[in-house]
Amino acid sequence: MRVVIVSDAWYPQVNGVVTTLSQLKQNLEKKGYIVDLIEPSLFKTTSTTIYPEISLSMNPWKIKEYLDTEFDYLHIATEGPLGFFARRFANKHDLNYTTAIHTKFPEYLNKMIFLPAALTYKYLRWFHKNSTAVLVNTNSQIKELKSKKFKNLKLWSRAIDKLIFYPREKKCADNYLLYVGRVSREKNLEAFLNLPTHEIKVVVGSGPMLDEYKTKYKDIKFVGPKFGNDLAQFYSDASVFVFPSMTDTYGIVMIEAMACGTPVAAFPVTGPIDVIEPNLNGSVNEDLERAVSQAKVISSQSCIDSVKNLSWDSVTQTFLDTLVHCKSNQEKIVQA
Repeated sequence: MRVVIVSDAWYPQVNGVVTTLSQLKQNLEKKGYIVDLIEPSLFKTTSTTIYPEISLSMNPWKIKEYLDTEFDYLHIATEGPLGFFARRFANKHDLNYTTAIHTKFPEYLNKMIFLPAALTYKYLRWFHKNSTAVLVNTNSQIKELKSKKFKNLKLWSRAIDKLIFYPREKKCADNYLLYVGRVSREKNLEAFLNLPTHEIKVVVGSGPMLDEYKTKYKDIKFVGPKFGNDLAQFYSDASVFVFPSMTDTYGIVMIEAMACGTPVAAFPVTGPIDVIEPNLNGSVNEDLERAVSQAKVISSQSCIDSVKNLSWDSVTQTFLDTLVHCKSNQEKIVQA
């Protein structure tokens, strides 16, 4: 069975969408599926001024060259240029397809370029209205999207790579507070950077605000992107993982930290309220300083136990359960 996945986000980007699709592709192939991932490197690309490291297709209409083949299932993972033209192709040829909502783009764009969120939500409702299933990360996000008149929403959770994210022997003698993720404005990172504390603060990651924050916050350690075992060591050495974002839909970094035995402190918003179980693996509070203080008393073993049942096999199975076979005759598509 051939599965086509269309995504405007792919390597070398480092984010939850890429992590999810990479793990999904691997697990589908282990189950015997043929997976074609249509992503920006297959096209002419350009970078945006907001995120120079993100490539967008300049000729996305050529996606029809990759879709004019036989396939059984179509999943459109993102709402960017490639997603737009994949949707157009599918609707034109009466194909069933599924979609996903990975991020809060309306809130992101409002924060970055002041675009009214209502306009972006109108586009998203239009984009997903013909999808047989719209995969969403958390129950709180489903509730929020339902209130905005989205339909066909299905819960699709996340997991961690257990061969990488497990507790390591601490190598750092000093306790520190840790942030891992994009160093960008929409992550609300300054709530962490300005947090009153005697502990060292460490930031793992890169992004458009990195140079500015390094200049502004001289006492904070910015160590750049880390991956695999190196990243797991940073998680394990930290006393608390701080997740200041108020616009993420899940936050895989939170469960990676928990798997390494580190409690999480965050605001009580979509994502954290679905992932964090108070007194078990972290704390949510409108006062981030208080959330950190409450998280510090939680045991490492409690954090580890809270995420031990999360698996990419389960995430993959949920994805498969929502797929609907493309009903159109592929020979007619090729001839069209």
